[in-house]
Amino acid sequence: MKKLTEMGLNRTGVDSSPIDSKDIIGAALNSTPTSLDGDEEIGKIRASYIMNAKPLGTLPVPGTIKGGVSTILEKLAGNRPELLIDKLGERLAFERTGTRLYEAIVQKCRVLDSDRAGIPVATLERFRDQELRHFGLVRDALMSLGADPTAQTPAADAAAVASGGILKVVSDPRTSVLQSFEAILIAELADFESWDMLIRVAEEMELKEIAASFRGAYDEEKVHLETIRSWLSDLMLTKKTAVKESAA
Repeated sequence: MKKLTEMGLNRTGVDSSPIDSKDIIGAALNSTPTSLDGDEEIGKIRASYIMNAKPLGTLPVPGTIKGGVSTILEKLAGNRPELLIDKLGERLAFERTGTRLYEAIVQKCRVLDSDRAGIPVATLERFRDQELRHFGLVRDALMSLGADPTAQTPAADAAAVASGGILKVVSDPRTSVLQSFEAILIAELADFESWDMLIRVAEEMELKEIAASFRGAYDEEKVHLETIRSWLSDLMLTKKTAVKESAA
């Protein structure tokens, strides 16, 4: 067994080399800023990029007759189907990543024998399967609206970038079960709130069947969130597993 956090040869802080750190601090204090206008000039450059940047992406034109008719009917009804399709694309991307997150943590927990720490792998496998089923729900909703579920919407693009760091943490072989669950908690918090908002949007557009199909996913995501939060509490507060077991 190997402790999760232990003392070692960590040289990232200045205290590890007092002489060198003193020289570095002195050089920083004596250096002259290269920008004559301080924050104002860089602010102008950033503003220029913001004003002239193109959108992150666009929604695809419906590729089917059904899709075209569905979009037209919703617009005539005063709704904004493009908003719903964009957010559905976002959820599709997030649920795909969620499935991969749980697949990664399942493998890590198997190797580290987390069952002995009160983290049942079977529960994680159930969560993974539910994430995949949620992906299918969103895909079916997009298809029912005549949208292409394989297209990446602007919101899906942003979600993929935002969740990419979480997946890197969980997939990294150096991270512990605790560190991985802390990353998954971030994903589950976002997932739970996003399902709630998606249901509200569908209800506002009077898409009752879609909203009803999403409520089951919302309830399951609530269980995911509460369970991960409980496990983290056990890992950190009761020290059930303040350890990371070596593969050996």
